[in-house]
Amino acid sequence: MTDNPRHQGSGSWAGSRRLLTRLREVMASPDTTQVKLNSVVQLIAQDMVAEVCSLYIRKAGDVLELSATQGLRQEAVHQTRLYVGEGLVGDIASHARPLALAEAQAHPNFAFKPETGEEIYHSLLGVPILRDGRVLGVLVIQNRTARQYTEEEIEVLETVAMVLAELAASARLVALAEVNHNGQVASSRLDGVKINGGVAIGKALLHIRAVAPRTIIADNEEAEIDRLTVAAADMLASIDAMLSGKLAGSDEYVEVLETYQIFAQDAGWIRRIREAIHTGLTAEAAVQRVLNEMRARMRQSTDAYLRERLQDLEDLTHRLMQHLQGERGQIPDEDTILIARSLGPMELLDYQPYRLKGVVLEEGAATAHVSIIARAMGIPMLGSAQGILQSVQAGDTVVLDANGGQVYARPNLEILERFHANIKLFSERQQRYIAEKDLAFQTKDGVTIEVKINAGLVADVEYLHTVGADGVGLYRTEIPFMIRDNFPDSLTQEEIYRKVLNAAKGKSVVFRTLDVGSDKTLSAMDTLPKEENPAMGWRAIRMSLDRPSLLRQQLRALLKAAADKELRVMFPMVSDVSEFIRAKQILLLERDSLNAAGHKVAATLQVGSMLEVPSLLWQLPTLFKHVDFISVGSNDLLQFLFASDRSSPLLNNRYEALSPPFLTMLASLAQQCDAAKIPLTVCGEIAGSPLEALALIGLGFRSLSMTPHAVGAMRTMIRSMEAKSVGEYVQTLLHAPHPSVRIQLKNYVRDRGIGV
Repeated sequence: MTDNPRHQGSGSWAGSRRLLTRLREVMASPDTTQVKLNSVVQLIAQDMVAEVCSLYIRKAGDVLELSATQGLRQEAVHQTRLYVGEGLVGDIASHARPLALAEAQAHPNFAFKPETGEEIYHSLLGVPILRDGRVLGVLVIQNRTARQYTEEEIEVLETVAMVLAELAASARLVALAEVNHNGQVASSRLDGVKINGGVAIGKALLHIRAVAPRTIIADNEEAEIDRLTVAAADMLASIDAMLSGKLAGSDEYVEVLETYQIFAQDAGWIRRIREAIHTGLTAEAAVQRVLNEMRARMRQSTDAYLRERLQDLEDLTHRLMQHLQGERGQIPDEDTILIARSLGPMELLDYQPYRLKGVVLEEGAATAHVSIIARAMGIPMLGSAQGILQSVQAGDTVVLDANGGQVYARPNLEILERFHANIKLFSERQQRYIAEKDLAFQTKDGVTIEVKINAGLVADVEYLHTVGADGVGLYRTEIPFMIRDNFPDSLTQEEIYRKVLNAAKGKSVVFRTLDVGSDKTLSAMDTLPKEENPAMGWRAIRMSLDRPSLLRQQLRALLKAAADKELRVMFPMVSDVSEFIRAKQILLLERDSLNAAGHKVAATLQVGSMLEVPSLLWQLPTLFKHVDFISVGSNDLLQFLFASDRSSPLLNNRYEALSPPFLTMLASLAQQCDAAKIPLTVCGEIAGSPLEALALIGLGFRSLSMTPHAVGAMRTMIRSMEAKSVGEYVQTLLHAPHPSVRIQLKNYVRDRGIGV
């Protein structure tokens, strides 16, 4: 322990205030930036009783450059560099968390830099310099002795790092974007993950949640507490008003906002901010500090749901900051592409939909709350676009191709013209598809194909009529479970399913029972076992059969929601016929129980199985005796057939659906189902891809289910082909010695003018 009384007990906070006051004076001086940095590290070293204080600033290429030091050799300044993740300094930057070591050189990540002369120093305390979730640098102190740094000393250094973050940002010390030979920021293209499809062009609007704290050190602690209380009350009132306004007619979106509202009312969050104010910070600085602490902890979590809730926390934090500072959100006056590290659902609602053409997130996932709001607003959104904030400046022209998973910053004229043409062509096609929505899905030789849509929200079902599809081939019931902190009760589920059936207006709907596990997590089940291979683990029907009360509750809700109507239920991830039989028995028992209790239930009942696991292919004769229909889940079936993890970038394009073995397997399945007169549908991704769908029709499939936006193109393809000739050609490809017959099929459709 240090013997410095200033860093023990309550006195440490008095020392912190004195240090912050002196740092503020240095920052306000007219000196050059380097002189300021030199003074800053001297002050910190003196106040923290450290022989060394060093400041590392992040530069382009994820490099941390020693920019100022007290104690190390001065010739190392601007010469010593570490990559993010390299050495102890790089480790602090990569994990965005403090590191305190009594024997730093004994740590496995220690990287010795001889030019610094640091070999005589044993202990090390380092903290990240954070601003808006980004690591701008690292602040380090070192001592010759094996010093045990206290929690209070760590907190003091973290508070100092907040001040340095503002200095680094205002002085433009952090250079993360590359420039071309003319000194201008070069064009760039980044890859991402589609959250909501679409293509858009606009000016980059950087999402500024709130300006940085204007003042770090509080003059009047009680006044800061009062300001926090008023701002928190104003923020909650604005959330209440938002909840009763936008999107109030859509249950799923209201559910998202209600979950957000509960989060905002968390007393523990406000209490931690008050505690930070008691350390001498202003309300704004306290809010920022609590965010930094919680952000660092939550980002280390392996729980996907918890990481997604971090976006809600950041949304709330910056909304509270706006109320503290009296700031209004940005109002775009031209077509814009919103660029953000992450985005909360309420923040997206702050922007005018007619000006906001697209959103690009450095983080973000399809299950995040904001993605559900984006779908409601019809805004293209791309997530996981790593480096977008470093690559784009406000006002840059941005092309967003969410369908293709790419975003272009400052595109050249050729790219810009190509996408303008694509957008125009897309608009013309959409108008044509709408005009043709009542045309039959019938081939030139008179074969009718049933085309359905996949859905996961009530709003998705509305597309059924917009695109003229035949029904809903897959309704994913897990979405309402995934956006809630608790399981929706039977009544809530019943209301949702009834609205789905009403929205379908008599067209068929296939409800897939709860399919969670693997990459789909539930916050209400935070005790799920950690599995080496979750895609092949405890998920879907396996989980439902082990938790029969959960399955029974869902089945009761479905039966009651479909009162006097047809109900189609499908069980996912069936690996053995016995699993299907057990699940079907539970369904029939629930139906009989509801009947006996006098409840109205579905007038007719059809029960089907997903075919995603290859083992079921050798049980088809037995399965046919118990099922009313079968749906192929091609995504899982493909990865299980080839033992190829579809989430692995190393295997991304190695195995595909247009491979002869996969097509041969599907051909056999179609023949057996046709002979047994069992309806067969494909509802995986390949059903919505025209070339793959062409092959499926050639193999004998007559029912396809896809995303709504694929229906128009599918109608065009179907109406321009002849099923018989396609079937004859596809048969010749089943034994081709190629890993894929994609090229052959492309040549075939080109030669015959088929609209693919």
